[in-house]
Amino acid sequence: METPLLPDERIDQLYGANIKIIQSKNVFSFSLDAVLLADFAKPDRTRHGLTIDLCAGNGAVGLFFSPKTKGQIKMVEIQPRLADMARRSVALNTLSSQIDVLSMDLKDAPKVIKPDSAAVVMCNPPYFVDAPTSQKNPNEHYAIARHELTTNLAQVIQTTATLLKMTGHAYFVFRPDRFLEMMALLQKARLMPKRIQFVYPKTGREANMFLVDAIKDGRPGGLNILPPLVIADNEGAYIGHVKALLYGTDEKTNETETVIKSSDSSHEQNTRKQSRDGSEMK
Repeated sequence: METPLLPDERIDQLYGANIKIIQSKNVFSFSLDAVLLADFAKPDRTRHGLTIDLCAGNGAVGLFFSPKTKGQIKMVEIQPRLADMARRSVALNTLSSQIDVLSMDLKDAPKVIKPDSAAVVMCNPPYFVDAPTSQKNPNEHYAIARHELTTNLAQVIQTTATLLKMTGHAYFVFRPDRFLEMMALLQKARLMPKRIQFVYPKTGREANMFLVDAIKDGRPGGLNILPPLVIADNEGAYIGHVKALLYGTDEKTNETETVIKSSDSSHEQNTRKQSRDGSEMK
């Protein structure tokens, strides 16, 4: 049976993971940060533990992570329309027996998902604080995804810690200008950072993202800073590992390239604006 699409929706494919996903330029389209987070995250040793994807959006992170694990995946997304897109993408990939999508506020997730039960929690949270001077996207769906309108970093990390079992792993992608804030909040929540990787749009540019792996009740110390990950060459073409993630070994291309490049372009243009008014597109 075909998965129904709404008039403004399309189906894109991430060739590196062989996953199809429903997107909408009017509602939500995943960005490269979701692809990198799903790749950075590792399943538990048994590959059967529970994985939770908070701030799931249209399900990109959980879907792209799904080939790595045989365990159950629960996605938590506050926006009903995005959660519906995620459910239909799950069905499109015949993953309904593995992935469950919960449309709810993440702070209420421990009421539905047993605390201390998850082996892995992943989250691509809103990047920007809800400051009076912030220039928010007029599209409500994008505004909620990018700005802390319905949650904040402290709440995200506390919910993550509540859901994770002891020695479970938490994975995040976030902005370098809030690096110290995240490190402090992680340790306050008993999540010890163990791996960090900074992501650079091009060689010679400042990092515009970082990925972090933290262990609940992990021992202090033992932090590894991984080699830098460079996304594109000077002409803007994806290179190396990132290119393989997006297109697989056959280097196929389709509309997904346009979608992600458009998002990255907005990201770079608005990064300069961020230092002045605290706004940016995620």
